[in-house]
Amino acid sequence: MQHINENQSIVLFDGVCNLCNSAVAFIIKRDKKKIFKLSPLQSSLSEELNQEFHFNQLQLNSIVLIENNKVYYKSTAALRIVKKLSGPIRLLYIFIFIPPFIRDAVYMVIAKNRYLWFGKTSCEVTNV
Repeated sequence: MQHINENQSIVLFDGVCNLCNSAVAFIIKRDKKKIFKLSPLQSSLSEELNQEFHFNQLQLNSIVLIENNKVYYKSTAALRIVKKLSGPIRLLYIFIFIPPFIRDAVYMVIAKNRYLWFGKTSCEVTNV
C-alpha cells in the first residue's frame, strides 16, 4: 500500500463525473500546503484503501475523505476538505454546524443528478 505522511489526507472521487473532476481541480489549485492526495474511486488505490478501511458501500456514490485513519463521506468530507484549503472557501466550514441529515440531503440531490446536470467524462485528474 502506498503510504502518505500523517499531515496528508486522501480524497477519493467519482472519476467519470465532470462536477467531481472540476471539484478536484479546484482542490488542487487551493491546496497550497499539499495536504491532499487525490484519486478516483475507480482506481486500484481506492480498492486497496477499501480493503483497509472497509468503506460503507452505500456511501460510495459520494466523495470520500480519509484523514487520521478515519473515513468521512458526503457533506462532512466536503466541508472537512474546504476547511484546509486556502482562501475564503474555508468559510464554508461553518455549515458543519448544520445537522448532517440536512447537509447530506442537499448533497445527495446534487450527487444523484450530477451526471444529468454536469455530464460524464474520463478521469483526467489524479495526483496520488
